[in-house]
Amino acid sequence: MKNNKIFIACDSTNIPRIKEIIKKSKTSKLKIGYKFGLEFLNSKNGRKFVLQLKNQITFGDYKFSDIPNTCASAIKAIKDLKFNYCTMHISSGLEALKAAKKASGRTKLVGVTILTSLDNKALNEIGFKKDVKKLVYQQAKLANKAKLDAIVCSAQEVKIVRKIFKKEIITPGIRFDSKLNDQKRVLTPKQAYKNGSDWLVIGRPITKGNIKNNIQTLINHLN
Repeated sequence: MKNNKIFIACDSTNIPRIKEIIKKSKTSKLKIGYKFGLEFLNSKNGRKFVLQLKNQITFGDYKFSDIPNTCASAIKAIKDLKFNYCTMHISSGLEALKAAKKASGRTKLVGVTILTSLDNKALNEIGFKKDVKKLVYQQAKLANKAKLDAIVCSAQEVKIVRKIFKKEIITPGIRFDSKLNDQKRVLTPKQAYKNGSDWLVIGRPITKGNIKNNIQTLINHLN
């Protein structure tokens, strides 16, 4: 089980709560990193907190999406935070992905496919005519071409992505039970690992309520 890796989504602007999440999630049975999203990174003390955080695996979930020069410049602007991983949308296009990858240095650049909050109906409303799985497959090919370090996709699409992308695959939309919240394409931790996920991203199932108990629930799920 020590090979099972998770990122805990630290989705809060409450610094004491984030400290509590990090302290109480420690376990020798899992490899744990901490993902900081837009809510935290755009908060008053978010950047300062990350700067001071030592000896942790960190994930800056910025999901950059812009023209090539802006994406590259944004990556350079956060280099002082020394994130281990940083995200951008694959839909930004090949040139933007290449520019960001060139600027990323030691930070692993992670390409985000179709958000797990979207399904075929939602994609159709946006104007996409392809099925989710076909779009994710196409995006995985683009990530491969841009030589990205990792991909974020739903655990339901890992097997498709793995056919052409051989590096790390990170999967959000992980649920211990049937509570979907605002997610659409979800799986349990055990199913996600079985499909081939390298890292799971888990937020509310761990951070809401008793953190230690929730970590133990996750460990029980994986046994």
